[in-house]
Amino acid sequence: MTAPTPDTPGLRLGLTVTHRRYVPYGQAHYGGSLVDGAYTLGLFGDVATEVAIRSDADEGLLAGYSEVRFLAPVQAGDVLEASCEVVRVGRRSRELRCWADVVARAEPGRGASAAAVLDPPLRVVEAVAALVVPAPAGEPAAPA
Repeated sequence: MTAPTPDTPGLRLGLTVTHRRYVPYGQAHYGGSLVDGAYTLGLFGDVATEVAIRSDADEGLLAGYSEVRFLAPVQAGDVLEASCEVVRVGRRSRELRCWADVVARAEPGRGASAAAVLDPPLRVVEAVAALVVPAPAGEPAAPA
């Protein structure tokens, strides 16, 4: 794959990547099989890495969050979809809109292995993140 050039940022704007992951019971840290918020933020890091690979042919670095909103609890036994969309493109930075939805949830009250697909999915986290990628080849690095 050839990386997009700096003069064609439209190739990256709107790029959306989604990962789906089962939340294992070993991730539960709190009563009611609740999972800490860092678990979902870690998923955003994985998705942002794929965004950087697809848009810039480099793993990049998720540098930080300007906003994080925890909207509903994540529980062990959930199936999460974590997504990031490129909403702004700078020379070396990308602003990402991130969100996570529970698409299926365990139902232990019905049985030890019972679960159900959620329709509609439950939005559990929203965030805005900054992704940084290396300067394009041939361009000098920023001064330290």
